[in-house]
Amino acid sequence: MNALGGTPIYILSLAVQICSFVLLIRLLLQLVQADFYNPISQTMFKLTAPIINPLSKLLPTVGTLNLAVLAAAILVKWSFYLIMGLATGVGLLDIVMYIPVAAFDLLYALIEVYFWGIFILAISSWVGTTSHPSVQLVGQITEPYLRPFRRLIPPIGMMDISPMVAILSLMIIRNKLLPILGGSVQSLVG
Repeated sequence: MNALGGTPIYILSLAVQICSFVLLIRLLLQLVQADFYNPISQTMFKLTAPIINPLSKLLPTVGTLNLAVLAAAILVKWSFYLIMGLATGVGLLDIVMYIPVAAFDLLYALIEVYFWGIFILAISSWVGTTSHPSVQLVGQITEPYLRPFRRLIPPIGMMDISPMVAILSLMIIRNKLLPILGGSVQSLVG
């Protein structure tokens, strides 16, 4: 194989990851009812509108959970498996079985979003850039996850250690529980 043999696969994987990330952020923005007028929120909604608006006619929004965005994010993740399967001659029925794997990939990405979001908030609180629109949006997205930790763990003097405990719990979920769940999902696929 030549040196560029894996490049198209890498580019496809990167494009799928970026698209699913944008859709996941859109899902979270609506789920936590983040500031719609934030410039980043506006960008996310405008970027995803061509995909989401047609799907919204088929799939409803339940409470603040937009099922059209969730379905689009899973389908984007699954499209990678579809393209790879068709390129390697795997049957369509076998490729359909990868939908749970795509949903698992999205769950993993969700944990990464919260992990890095909390990390960004911690760094920005040290630097003092908490008024920036992007930091405010990250705060709005991560607040529902951080709230129970803040209730359970009071600040120690001027130091709030609840984000550290929240990150630690995400690391445990990512490194211990997700591999078990991933094995179960993989056994479904075969």
